[in-house]
Amino acid sequence: MKNKSSNTRIISILTIACTLIILCNFVFPNYVIAKVSGNTKKNGKWMSGDFHQHTTYTDGSNPIATVMHKNYELGLDWWANSEHGGGFTRDAYGPILFDGFDTGEYARFWDDTSVYPSGTIIGDLSMSGGHRKMWRWQSIRDYSFQDILSARLTYPDKIIIQGLEWNMPGHEHCSTAIILNQFNSNPDSNAIAEFEYKFDNSDTDKTGGAAQGWVKSLLSGHAKAVEAAKWMQENFHLSNWMIPAHPERRSTYRIEHFRDLNNAAPDVAFGFESVPGHQKESDRGSYGIGAVGKGTYGGAGIYVAKIGGVWDALLGEGRKWWLFASSDFHNTEDDFWPGEYTKTWTYVLDENNDGDFSAREILDALRSGNSFVVHGDLINALDFNLQYKNNFAYMGQELTMDKGGHLKIKIRFKSPKVNNNGDPVMVDHIQLISGEVNGKIEPSSPYYTDDKNTSSKIEATFNAKNWEVDEDGWYTIVYHIKDIQKNMYYRIRGTNLAPGTHCETDAEGNPLIDRFDEILNPGCEIYFKNHDKAEEAWSDLWFYSNPIFVRVK
Repeated sequence: MKNKSSNTRIISILTIACTLIILCNFVFPNYVIAKVSGNTKKNGKWMSGDFHQHTTYTDGSNPIATVMHKNYELGLDWWANSEHGGGFTRDAYGPILFDGFDTGEYARFWDDTSVYPSGTIIGDLSMSGGHRKMWRWQSIRDYSFQDILSARLTYPDKIIIQGLEWNMPGHEHCSTAIILNQFNSNPDSNAIAEFEYKFDNSDTDKTGGAAQGWVKSLLSGHAKAVEAAKWMQENFHLSNWMIPAHPERRSTYRIEHFRDLNNAAPDVAFGFESVPGHQKESDRGSYGIGAVGKGTYGGAGIYVAKIGGVWDALLGEGRKWWLFASSDFHNTEDDFWPGEYTKTWTYVLDENNDGDFSAREILDALRSGNSFVVHGDLINALDFNLQYKNNFAYMGQELTMDKGGHLKIKIRFKSPKVNNNGDPVMVDHIQLISGEVNGKIEPSSPYYTDDKNTSSKIEATFNAKNWEVDEDGWYTIVYHIKDIQKNMYYRIRGTNLAPGTHCETDAEGNPLIDRFDEILNPGCEIYFKNHDKAEEAWSDLWFYSNPIFVRVK
């Protein structure tokens, strides 16, 4: 009788497991798509990730268990819990919840003595809504990181990192992480907790962190932000990132600020998240009329979407300043789940040839620039390279060639049959964007605040007439440029929309603003009023590559 009961339980478990596998393959079709690359490096692979998401620890609506599970369920290879600094009243307790029940009602208040003993909260007193706040440095160190360790046990084949959405002094938000000691045999998150206490603009605690031996910065504004970047560069070299989030949203980041951060910490501040989250908010990307550019353009900020703008100006200096994207997930009303709509794909090398991939190798890959960002799984693989004679360069790299030489450009990409919305996806056209590289601008130069690159242009536009597809589903474009005379960079972007699509793209295929504007998008008021924001996002898909540089001897 006992054996029969055990066998029945085993059969039931197997039946449930098989059902879940079938269900996941049906509901989340992109999860089972092979993540392969055309890159010739043999000891690496493409990995998808997201480093900006929220739970009830700060201002999210879901327990951390739910958000961790969604990262896994939607097929991400790595992710970071990066929530606001400062002080907050709730924990992120709760089981995995299903869609439609993500109320956050399981979160508990830190000052609830039936849950947490009196004296649990460390540091200066700060209140909100009648409840005492716990400073974020403490909740990261003592609670959030414990949840990260638990998630690693639950999803052992994923890389899960404790990060922080830093309230950057003088600006707005910035995704950060310090992985040092996070993956040791006796792991801790003390480094990122200390960083939050020292430098977060919303952390006004003066005693709790001091009791740990931490010394708070005495600076303010942008100078404090630069000090923080230097601190990271000097103390945690190659173990961290500092990526300004949604930089156009509050008009607080200008190009000289990016230059300052990159100068102070080139191994830490190496890009921005100018393809923001919040893609189904009423103002797409949460970019209202007060944002630089008055909104997003095809879901991207104007710093990236405008050819010859801020990003092209930085690349025109030859700066290693890369583009990233993430979900910025808070709730299902305004945001897509991590991995549901937005992905950053990065080519990660197995540097020690141990057959496995580590957080350090992912961080090195992010720093390398061999990444692309995509909405709605428009593509799920990209091989973009430049060739001169027998030499190749990939995204983030530099190709050296003779003056007057002949450059070969190859673009290969794949798309899934359907995305997470169940929609078939197909690239309509790809634009090759080029610009001259004229050297780094020093802070003493009168051009240090210049945010334009007048040499940037659409070098070529490709569509179905220009590419071939093989039996494995790879689309291939080959393009030649003769007589290269100057140092250059090349980047690509693509979309599912044809040039001249009403209220979405102009005649050249550039994205138009994602809202009605009498000057920027005239005649589109009714069009945007009649479009649900989630539907708008799924119908307006783009991908962006990072650049490849060319240096002429």
